Amino acid sequence: MSAMKVGLLECDHVRDELRHIAGDYRDMFPGLFSKVAEEWEFQFYDVCNGHFPTSVGECDIYICTGSKSSVYDQDDWIVRLKEFVVALYQSQKTFIGVCFGHQMLGEALGGKVEKSPVGWCVGVHRFQLTAHESWMQPFTDSFNLLMMCQDQVVQLPPGATLLAETPDCPHAMFRVGERMLGIQAHPEFPKEYDKALMELRVERIGEKKVELGVASLELPTQEIMFAHWIKNFSS
Repeated sequence: MSAMKVGLLECDHVRDELRHIAGDYRDMFPGLFSKVAEEWEFQFYDVCNGHFPTSVGECDIYICTGSKSSVYDQDDWIVRLKEFVVALYQSQKTFIGVCFGHQMLGEALGGKVEKSPVGWCVGVHRFQLTAHESWMQPFTDSFNLLMMCQDQVVQLPPGATLLAETPDCPHAMFRVGERMLGIQAHPEFPKEYDKALMELRVERIGEKKVELGVASLELPTQEIMFAHWIKNFSS
């Protein structure tokens, strides 16, 4: 089995006081995919601090992480990342966008991202498929994943295919072309980390929503199944 080079585009870093739970994003993503794709070799690009791949050809697959920033912010690295995502699309490279990465895929290719009218989505949410594709194996028509977002893709980019929705997030997963996929969830988060993040953000999220989000962590989640889907999509 030949190795696949996977470039992790790091758009943020886990706060120091929470790193004891599961490390940084460069620990969480390899930790998840090591369970389903042993041949994946990760390379890390600290894009939020200006460290980008020198060319789109450096890796076979790119995964773009979540972030406390918004894709419509005008920070230099965000503008540069948009240009890089467009270059990946033009080069037909495989791209997986997670939360902020999902929104970046939407924004870079002509969609629209805004703060959601429902406010924050936190804790466990049920994703309902709106399309069934061959890489979705093992198949299920709905699945649970963790969410932690305030922004959402409110308008899909031209030519995008909607793949899943949640009650509070109409564009929860979509595909552009055959190689680019966005998911508004955080399959890489352990529940303990999601809980700590909610509790840290009570003032921003709201006490009641955090209470419900923490209670939802009792529900099972399907991040391993979803990791299989991502591997299949990327093959």
